[in-house]
Amino acid sequence: MASNFSLQPLLELMQNRTDEATRNLGKLISAEQNARSRLEMLEQYRAEYADKLRDATAQGLTRQVLANYQDFLGRIDEAIGQQREIVRQSEAGTRRGQEHWKQQNTRLQAIGTLATRHEAREKQKENKQEQKLLDEFSARKFVADTKNDQK
Repeated sequence: MASNFSLQPLLELMQNRTDEATRNLGKLISAEQNARSRLEMLEQYRAEYADKLRDATAQGLTRQVLANYQDFLGRIDEAIGQQREIVRQSEAGTRRGQEHWKQQNTRLQAIGTLATRHEAREKQKENKQEQKLLDEFSARKFVADTKNDQK
């Protein structure tokens, strides 16, 4: 009968940590995708607004309207710059999350390998013990059969 693997609690702990790292990485990837989507939306909005300015300029507009367009484009550009920084930070967070997940997964695999080796050693011990019992039984049967044959 196999004994309990003494590192089983560690194996379970590493599995839990790897699962948590996986969930965290998923959240980081989702946040990065959302940040990228917001950036793309801002850039698209800026392009549309710049097109409106070109159309309005072609039709003629007052200095005040032009200043309003330019002011608004400046604010959109500022928002785009801020969003690019958010995307950059999000990418860095995702990279850190990926590295953390890799570390946890490597540790889990190492403990898993130890567990597999332990199970193989225990099975080998069981097989040897079983074989020893079978050999003893065969030897006793042989001795008993030999005694019966001599009678």
